[in-house]
Amino acid sequence: MKLGVLTNLFSDKTLEETLQYLSQRGVQMAEIGVGGFPGNAHGNPEVLLNDKAKLQEFQNLFKKYKIEISALSVHGNPIHPNKAVADKFHHDFVQAVLLAEKLGLKYINTFSGCPGGSKNDQTPNWVTCPWPNDFLDILEYQWNEVLIPYWKETVAFAKSHGVTKIGLEMHPGFCVYNPETLLKLRNAVGPEIGANFDPSHLIWQGIDPVLAIKQLGDAIHHFHAKDTKIDAYNVAQNGVLDTKRYDNELARSWVFRTVGYGNNEVFWRDVISALRLIGYDYAVSIEHEDSLMSNTEGLNKAISFLTNILIYEKPTKAYWI
Repeated sequence: MKLGVLTNLFSDKTLEETLQYLSQRGVQMAEIGVGGFPGNAHGNPEVLLNDKAKLQEFQNLFKKYKIEISALSVHGNPIHPNKAVADKFHHDFVQAVLLAEKLGLKYINTFSGCPGGSKNDQTPNWVTCPWPNDFLDILEYQWNEVLIPYWKETVAFAKSHGVTKIGLEMHPGFCVYNPETLLKLRNAVGPEIGANFDPSHLIWQGIDPVLAIKQLGDAIHHFHAKDTKIDAYNVAQNGVLDTKRYDNELARSWVFRTVGYGNNEVFWRDVISALRLIGYDYAVSIEHEDSLMSNTEGLNKAISFLTNILIYEKPTKAYWI
């Protein structure tokens, strides 16, 4: 495994400043935002695809600081019911694929997306229960008329350009939000669809990340290291479905935390060991979204925490086996 970082937390710094900072702290891989919600501060496809000198300069910086690109991130909602919004996210994804092809990279991270509840909607509709039966009708429309057709076509395009690892972050608010929905889409579309496995979104849903890792197996394409702290008292009062703003930490049922501040070291050792058990040997990419810490403090604590927990080497065959 290799320690990585999603670099958008340093969007106010240049790519070289960011890579230098990460290299000095032993980070081995960088996940680069190229559009959508992560932005493109460190990798703008509109520039890199149209300027060979800029592309070469971009690639040379990673060689200079001995950091690999783990994935291009272009999280968005390409099936948004507002066509203009959907088209922008889809455009960003297409550009990410073309840039990945230039870089010889097969990994792209994004969301599955969520359409409206019908062809006439203008805002996404995320269904959380099966009754009244309108909700089941919505799911039928979303999956069979929008989600699966979109990803079949989009995966075919990505494959034609060498991108074969599309990591969908299982994020509530989108059609793929847990292992079951991830595997449902993967089975309908193909093995190019997999998970950008982020435990933080599973923890507050009550999903055991270790069990989820074992369930998904080789469907895990990429991994985000981010934690969640559940406030047991607020959950006891209001449950885990919480629409309060993320900066209202005191009142929320849960908040995103730097690894180690939501769950203890034993928890994270079990998660990393589960990744080893399924044969995952790629990036463990820190995504900093801890609203109680500065970017640098949160990142540095995460690096320190994970450095001693990651399993870097392949296991030695035991003499008694």
